[in-house]
Amino acid sequence: MALPLSDLLMFGGGDKKLAACLLLLLLELFLEGAESSASPADIENHLELGKEFLARGQLSDALTHYHAAVEGDANNYLTLFKRGTVYLALGKTRFAVQDFSRVLELKPDFTAARIQRGVVHMKSGEYGQAIVDFEQVLQEEPNNGLVLEHYSRLAPAQEQWSLVQQLILHSDHQNAIGMITQLLEISPWAVPFRQARSDAYIAVNDPLSAIADLRQVNRLTQDSTEGHYNIAQLLYTIGHATNALKEIRECLKFDPEHKLCFPFYKKLRKVEKQLVNAEQAREEKQFADCISAGEAVLRHEPVETMIRYEGHKVLCNCYTGDEQFGKALQQCKEALDIMKDAQVYCDRAEALLGTEMYDDAIHSYQAALDLEESNTRAKEGIQRAKKLQKQSERRDYYKILGVKRSATKQEIVKAYRKAAQKWHPDNFRDEEKKVAEKKFIDIAAAKEVLTDPEKRRQFDNGEDPLDPEAAQRGGGGFHGEHPFGHFQHGSPFQFKFHFN
Repeated sequence: MALPLSDLLMFGGGDKKLAACLLLLLLELFLEGAESSASPADIENHLELGKEFLARGQLSDALTHYHAAVEGDANNYLTLFKRGTVYLALGKTRFAVQDFSRVLELKPDFTAARIQRGVVHMKSGEYGQAIVDFEQVLQEEPNNGLVLEHYSRLAPAQEQWSLVQQLILHSDHQNAIGMITQLLEISPWAVPFRQARSDAYIAVNDPLSAIADLRQVNRLTQDSTEGHYNIAQLLYTIGHATNALKEIRECLKFDPEHKLCFPFYKKLRKVEKQLVNAEQAREEKQFADCISAGEAVLRHEPVETMIRYEGHKVLCNCYTGDEQFGKALQQCKEALDIMKDAQVYCDRAEALLGTEMYDDAIHSYQAALDLEESNTRAKEGIQRAKKLQKQSERRDYYKILGVKRSATKQEIVKAYRKAAQKWHPDNFRDEEKKVAEKKFIDIAAAKEVLTDPEKRRQFDNGEDPLDPEAAQRGGGGFHGEHPFGHFQHGSPFQFKFHFN
């Protein structure tokens, strides 16, 4: 028998501490009793609110009130049944079955609960348990049309699942996929079926479909660690490092030191960071940074083929942008050996143009078109390559000044001054003077074209704006007049040139 509060307070010394502990214990017991005891009015209020939320489709809010109603009266089979139906609507099949089973313990003749449990078993691929429930319903209601329809599908489905397992055993994955897909129309919540189809998709090299099934497995089992790990592994295998990193972080939210997820996360984070850095540098045309990041990807991932493909692909593009054409061609080859891709073929063509291998560039653009008939970059590239090929038979203004195609105006002017001083005709005599005059005219023409944005654009597109034939076709230049027509009679260098 509990002591009165006044007697507890009369304890002295060490007894006071004991009295305080006993007092706290009594208060906790009192509060627990107060929390767990809900009046019928409270329970009815929760049920009414749950019904209102359910009618509005706010299932989570409805579930909260049904929880409270069940806690107020754990033996009310109707309340348990209502909560079970909400669990079912939310896809929480395991909890729904628990509630329906508890209902049937309290009221074995509650047919609606037995039908619902049988349906859950059927949709979960648990055909034996579904048969037991449906047969018991049919003993009481032999003409129940819905149950008869469900029941008639169970035996054939059992046979088909057995056949699927035989197909998988004999590595006939393609036919297994088709039959599992049929079974999932009856049993969309069957984890073994989705897991088996995911494995079959992997076997036939369809990883994206496999990932879709694994996501369903993860949702149905509410597995938040191993399921996320498996999805992340598959995403990484197909080269989707950023999505793989998101998935592995979901795993670590539930277990920060997961034995599989954590070490994979450390590696994945390094690779993904470098891929993102490479892509950002490529977009900003910071080719040196792009190359550094791409090479880091290959260092961090020496094995996984599609991740290495992403590394080679970005290096193919950025070495081309940096006009390191030999290295670019090697990286393009490495990427194309792994997977044929239209954009990589176009990058390879750009590198080939940089080495003046025009026929090979045209073939590479054509390979891109063979993969993607509507690829605008490849179509325009072929036309440009043909123009550059024709142009190569004439003057190359970049070569004349010895500058890269990416040279700035300041670099071009500097190169012009240097070349003009070297080939100034006053520095030569006799026959050498004639050669120098020709060189000097070409140098002046190169400066004129490459320091004029519009003329340079025309030249980069394969047209010579100073070509009189191009001018006659409306290609620019001096409107039909020879660009150095005033030099054609006698030497153009009867005066001194002065350079500051």
